[in-house]
Amino acid sequence: MSETTSAPASDAPVSVLGLGMMGSALASAFLKAGHPVTVWNRSPARTGPLVAQGALPAATVADAVAASPLVVLCLLTNDNVDELLTTLGDSAAGKTLVNLTNGTPEQARTLSARATALGARYVDGGIMAVPQMVATPAAYVFYSGDEEAYETHRPTLAALGGTKWTGKDAGLAALYDLGLLTGMYGMFNGVMQALALARTENIGAEEYAELLVPWIAAMLGGVPQIARDIDSGNHLTDVSSIAVSAAAFPNFIATFEAQGVSTELFEPLRALLDRAVEEGYAEDGMSRRVEMLIKK
Repeated sequence: MSETTSAPASDAPVSVLGLGMMGSALASAFLKAGHPVTVWNRSPARTGPLVAQGALPAATVADAVAASPLVVLCLLTNDNVDELLTTLGDSAAGKTLVNLTNGTPEQARTLSARATALGARYVDGGIMAVPQMVATPAAYVFYSGDEEAYETHRPTLAALGGTKWTGKDAGLAALYDLGLLTGMYGMFNGVMQALALARTENIGAEEYAELLVPWIAAMLGGVPQIARDIDSGNHLTDVSSIAVSAAAFPNFIATFEAQGVSTELFEPLRALLDRAVEEGYAEDGMSRRVEMLIKK
């Protein structure tokens, strides 16, 4: 994976299709970087704020696509993108379509094939930012697919934040995106469970968060070693074995039940730990669970 944070070119035109919160943030970022921007949305009223910033409204999808060599799509789902491609037909020929709609790797590969069949070049993307973060130093976007098209338009795409190239397989950006989001959702699931437990004894959530945040940050420091263990295949540990975790885990479940907190987020983890012990991995560390999660 390569990363670039070069300054955006300010004279290249771009069309943005889809003006929800994220799509509007993308269009606004292009405008602020000095790009001529054409916008389209299924509900035309949403073009108003961007037109006030200097964007040109397109009456139809075809008009929006015709206006720029680079077309950025940010729709609700990839099913919507698929429908849009159906309406475009030959008008997509010669254009670069950068799809920043959240979706799956397989959807990205399918859309890439469809776009190519229409004579377009396809780049898929995963935005690692909420709308308010777009175009800030903290924002970046994963890209994959047609590398030549990506390199051609990378200076324009840099208006959105850092650009991280993941590979020519169109599905890779979505995989990177969903992988990071998986880590985020898993972390927040644990945070919600911890705060729910604290609340059962009227411990203030803000008060408890003061302890929770540095604790989680300290534990995340162990991730690089876990990653090294996964890559090396050496899962033995001198920190905390699966056997120790499996032995302690009933305490979590019993406490949740006694305090009136649902166990549904944690039951799958108990089942995985128990299976690891049954399969002979009791002395291994957390890294072993990665291999167990991959279906052979």
